[in-house]
Amino acid sequence: MKKTTGIVTLVAASALATSAFASVPASQVNRLGADLTPVGAEKAGSGDIPAWTGGLPTVPSNVTYTPGDKLQNPFASDGIKFTITAANMGQYADQLSDGYKALLSSYPSYKMNVYQSRRSCAYPDSVYQATRRNAEVGELAESGTGVSQAIMGFPFPIPNNAIEIIWNHTLRFRSFKATRQFTAAAVTRSGEYTLQTVQDEAILQWSDPTKGSAEELDNISIYYIANTVAPARAAGSVILVHETLNRALDPRKAWQYSPGTRRVRRAPNIAYDNPGTNSDGLSTSDSFDGYNGAPDRYDWTVLGKAEQFIAYNAYDAEASPYDEFINPLHLNQDKIRYELQRVWRIEANLRPDTRHVYARRVKMLNEDNWQIAGSEMYDGRGELWRYQELHSLQRYNVPLCGSAAEIVYDLQAGRYLALAMQNEEPPVNYFADELDVNRYTPSSIRQLGVR
Repeated sequence: MKKTTGIVTLVAASALATSAFASVPASQVNRLGADLTPVGAEKAGSGDIPAWTGGLPTVPSNVTYTPGDKLQNPFASDGIKFTITAANMGQYADQLSDGYKALLSSYPSYKMNVYQSRRSCAYPDSVYQATRRNAEVGELAESGTGVSQAIMGFPFPIPNNAIEIIWNHTLRFRSFKATRQFTAAAVTRSGEYTLQTVQDEAILQWSDPTKGSAEELDNISIYYIANTVAPARAAGSVILVHETLNRALDPRKAWQYSPGTRRVRRAPNIAYDNPGTNSDGLSTSDSFDGYNGAPDRYDWTVLGKAEQFIAYNAYDAEASPYDEFINPLHLNQDKIRYELQRVWRIEANLRPDTRHVYARRVKMLNEDNWQIAGSEMYDGRGELWRYQELHSLQRYNVPLCGSAAEIVYDLQAGRYLALAMQNEEPPVNYFADELDVNRYTPSSIRQLGVR
């Protein structure tokens, strides 16, 4: 285990081992907004990691923003502090995940440019208020397969166990209604790829400001549609998902429209370790966004907190043209900003009575936004198979700490998958008020898919 900081006292070590249904005492809840940020991170700084002083809740004064434009980098004047390579990685061993160590060892051209640490994450006051309430009332249901009582924001800002931490990631605030266009590229060893363009949209019912508790959601946390629009041979394939909140009561419901058959079919394979959509077999369905879906095939454990390098404040990466961003073997590492940040480290080990291509997974979550920043996936032999790097940046125009590109490096195949890239796409619309629940039906996706 990496060197952990004393911050594990955030939740006492004894609490981490308690029942999944343990409550948070009032003395801990009162720490939110005091020594903890409103979402449960430590306010205090540590070494190169600064204190959190509110993040970027509005457009910074040193950038110009016009609605509909790409976000400018508010930290553009920051220079590279140092660069980590295979030659000096031992010097930074305690701050590197095993996934980064493997990439540095495997590819001579791989490097990590490290910048000043910036704690830019911020959310609306309504999310902070909801998160505090969640700390008081939120509960796990059905052995961790669901969440009850809480609503909006982060369900467990002061977590008792690893299941609550993964739910913080799954239900983190990403606005209420949003539309997006992104691309995916499965890159060969020689650097060849075809861009897959997807238009997706979501109603994140968990963040519906009119709801008072999870019990009002009819057990649906997200309505989601993904429509592949390019290249021509793949265009017209549409996916519809009704993501359930308590998977013990009802599993995920999914449908897929195929332009070849012109039929909509139920798609139970859009889950767990089935190949991810547009992934060319380089990733699994439950790896999209770092992790999604039911956590029920694994036993989850908290490893502690650690100071580690993550891809963060990825403004320059997102502004890069695809032909400059995508290289053979790995991304153009000169476009990626790494920072030392505190992360929660949790481990998932496959239960003996279930199956999955990943026998073990280790996930690193940024304490300031509960988003997975890195994920190590191990095969049945215990060998590191794939490493997933997820970029994030503060969307100060919303505000929320949002995801950007996510990369899955297959260390055994020498290939990688770049997902959710928005580099040359229109900005995400986080205020898509026109979306209506009645649109998320099998008959609607058939109309979308007709070419």
